[in-house]
Formats: sequence, C-alpha cells, structure tokens
Amino acid sequence: MLPTTLFDDRSGAHKSVGKTATNVLTDDEIYIRTVVVPKLGDRMRLDRFLVARFRGHSRTAIQKGIVQGLVTTEDGTPLRPSTQVHAGQLLRIRIPMIAPTVGPPPFPAVLHEDARLVIINKTSGLVCHPRGTNFCWSVTALAKQRWPDCRMDLCHRLDRDTSGILILTKDLDANRKVKAEIARGNITKEYDALCRGLVSADHQHVIAPIGPADGPIRIQMAVRSDGLFAHTEVTVVARNPKWSENGMTWVRCRLHTGRSHQIRLHLSHVGHPIIGDRMYGVKPDVFLESWRHGITTTTIIAAGAPHHALHAAYVRLPHPDGGTLEVSAPPPTDFVRWWNSPEVLPLDGWNESENMDESDSDTPEDE
Repeated sequence: MLPTTLFDDRSGAHKSVGKTATNVLTDDEIYIRTVVVPKLGDRMRLDRFLVARFRGHSRTAIQKGIVQGLVTTEDGTPLRPSTQVHAGQLLRIRIPMIAPTVGPPPFPAVLHEDARLVIINKTSGLVCHPRGTNFCWSVTALAKQRWPDCRMDLCHRLDRDTSGILILTKDLDANRKVKAEIARGNITKEYDALCRGLVSADHQHVIAPIGPADGPIRIQMAVRSDGLFAHTEVTVVARNPKWSENGMTWVRCRLHTGRSHQIRLHLSHVGHPIIGDRMYGVKPDVFLESWRHGITTTTIIAAGAPHHALHAAYVRLPHPDGGTLEVSAPPPTDFVRWWNSPEVLPLDGWNESENMDESDSDTPEDE
C-alpha cells in the first residue's frame, strides 16, 4: 500500500479560459481539476499515480480517460497511461467525477473583507476542503477562484452541514496569527442551534470532557472521564412547544474550548440533541446507513431534518494588524423556517436525487 502522504497534495478546479459559467457543462466548456504531483509520486506511471490518488476509481476507468486525452500537462499536451510523472508537475484532469461535472455553486455571502482577512457566511451543504475521491466544490476551491492572486487559507473549519461564519486569510502571516489566537483561546465563537425538547435552564454551563467514542463510528466523539476538558455555555433564546411531542428550543452556544463536535455532543449529553443531527442523539445505524448508502428519506426522518440545525452566528477576534473585529451572521432561511413552521419537518427541502454520503463531510474542529 502506498503511503497516505501521497494523497496530501492540494487539488483545485477551474474553468477553461474564455467560457461563460453555467450550471451544467457542455463539450465546449469543461471544468478542469488540477493536481500537483507530490514527492512520493515522483517517477510513478501516470495511471498508477492517479489510481493511488483517487481511490475508489478503477484503473480501467482512469486508463480509459487518459487514452481519451482527458489528462494533460499544464500546457495541454495529452499524456499516456505509461507516462512517468515527476514531483512538482501539474496535471490537468477532465475525467468525469474526478473533475467537476457541474459548475460551481454561488460563492457564500462575504460578511467582511480587508487586505488580510475574508469572513464568509458558509451555506449548509458546502464542504470546507475536498474529501473523498469524487470531486466536490469546496470553500477553498471557490475562494481560490475568487481571489486568484492571494494565498487563500482557512483558519478553522465547519462541518458540511453547519452554516455560518468561516474565517479565511489572504496571506500566510495572517493565517498564522489568527490560528495562534485561536490556540490561545482569544477568539470568541457563538453558535445558534435548534435542539430537541424544551430546555429547562435559561442559562447553563456544560462542562464535560471529550474523547473518541468506543462505538462503531470512527469519527464520533463521546463524553468520557479521560477526555480533554470541554466547556460550552448554553443560553436559551426561545422555546417552541409546537414541534413533535416534546417541542424544540433555540439556543445560543458560546465555546470556551474547541473540541471536535463539542456543541453537538454537549447538547446531546444534556438530553437535547440538535435537530437533524445524524450522529448524536440517534442510533448509530442512522449515521452508518448514511455513510454506506447515502443520505436517504429514512435517515432524515430519523434525524428530524435534512441537515443539522447548527449555525455559526458570531465571532470576535484580534485582527492580524491590530484591533478587534466583530462579525455576526444571520441564520439561514431554512433554520428560521424550521423554527417558525416546524410542521415542514422533517423533509423540508429534501431532494432524494442529491443522495450525499457522509464520506463527503469534513471533520470539524470545534462545533
């Protein structure tokens, strides 16, 4: 088996020069995925390198795409399956599913922009980084398209289902400074969530250590005595008794630590899991079914909504150039609709044809 670091190159996608953006590609407008060969790929056969890089795609399909001229050098020269690739070489790939087959989604709303920072209001359903072997549009790919002359990097991540504030930087120095402030605990983050049941306490501090769960879900976390210290402050915004038998509560959660899945796990731990969460507050089979076969009507009904109702609503951070920056993000329309009209749940807006799977999700840092 090849070392996993072979797969750590940065991939991107862009549209051929001179074409007009549309939602569906035609023969005259092809989106290209670019891959830079890492050191461990040096002198490998092209077909073997691509099979290793894009696990899940058969060697036969990849060889067929290469023979059809769908993999070229940076200057557009078609390559052969037996071509030796070299470290640092840029490959342009148009093989369907490895390369994009639909145009990019709209760029998320920009909440703040200056010479060093960009803060966006990420939409639910958009991943931060590409994951898996099939191409999907991501925040990083879209940001690099929008600001091609800047080094666009994330300072933190949000899960695919989570909407709201996401901080990006335009240069490496700014990125290092913001991440250092996060590590020191100098950045305030608050999230809005719709959770199951009527939370009795208007204000509470959930202090429960977090570590890996022992169950069948590899990425799941659990409250455990040997875990890392974790502290979430929960304030009730409003209660709505009209949903289901037990009602729902809108809460504002302030993070005092940043552990993986912290808000989702802590709310589930106190008996009020987030509506739409397929991992916490439901049986493991809900997540595992989504992982193996894609998100379906059955898993959505079990979770209560098409995606979890969690939104990064507020951030306060030291700016890399000095001073303090505060940004708020309004909740998305479906979040508000679920609150005002809970009868539309659980299948509000669900399109069975999308059938996304959990392997496309990011592993978040702090939600």
